[in-house]
Amino acid sequence: MIAWCNGSLVDPEAPAVSVLDHGFTVGDGVFEAIKVVENRPFALTRHLARLARSARGLGLPDPDAARIRGAIDEVLEGQHISWGRIRITFTAGISPLGSNRVPTQPTLVVVVTEAQPYPPTTKVVTVPWPRNERGALAGLKTTAYAENVVALAYAAERGGSEAIFANIAGNLCEGTGANVFCVFEGQIVTPPLSCGCLAGITRELIIEWCDVQERDITMAEFARADEVFLASTTRDVQAVSHVDERQLGDSPITAKVADIWRTNEPQNVDP
Repeated sequence: MIAWCNGSLVDPEAPAVSVLDHGFTVGDGVFEAIKVVENRPFALTRHLARLARSARGLGLPDPDAARIRGAIDEVLEGQHISWGRIRITFTAGISPLGSNRVPTQPTLVVVVTEAQPYPPTTKVVTVPWPRNERGALAGLKTTAYAENVVALAYAAERGGSEAIFANIAGNLCEGTGANVFCVFEGQIVTPPLSCGCLAGITRELIIEWCDVQERDITMAEFARADEVFLASTTRDVQAVSHVDERQLGDSPITAKVADIWRTNEPQNVDP
């Protein structure tokens, strides 16, 4: 693992961020996770654009994209990462011990680490806590992830690698770190951004490359989908074998989407 913080490389296991940083004390920050293949970050421009959107949603200044690109170059220099991930974290910086934020210099951290690809299939578990599609953080990739930690632990206790949220309206929303796609009678369907889900980069590309319908999906529909797959920066396209205790059958449409992904991704590192 190689880390960069506020302008220089740092020891990833040593102190680098103030204990008064608002990202640490109250989760006042945003982040991006970017896949690295053969030392090259994938879809970096899209990720940086989403980072800026999330920052604006919290009322933070736009991160300096050129500075981030330079930091990424620094953490990748001299490395050979065949498959890994970059984490960019951008917080409000030092503020009082409370929710009030004061004008200050933001904190910027970039970390790169090797990783392992996900298996081709997985089990998902629906959780009893809804996403609030009308909340202030809806659709933002913030560092306030405690809800996801609890949900993922709930799923893991039941043999799943991802937790699935409904929203307050009772429709399918998203996973803790993945968008959800369903197949009904051969048609790929995914919830619209208005459901409160994150505007995933992998989701965005799948919609561009495949025939996908965006519409609300009730949880009752989700429970009887012909196929289900997850999409995220680190999962790419991952078929779902079980939704709770229901075992799904073959996933031919999902396999086609995965083939399209594997064909298109290598053609352009920054689509």
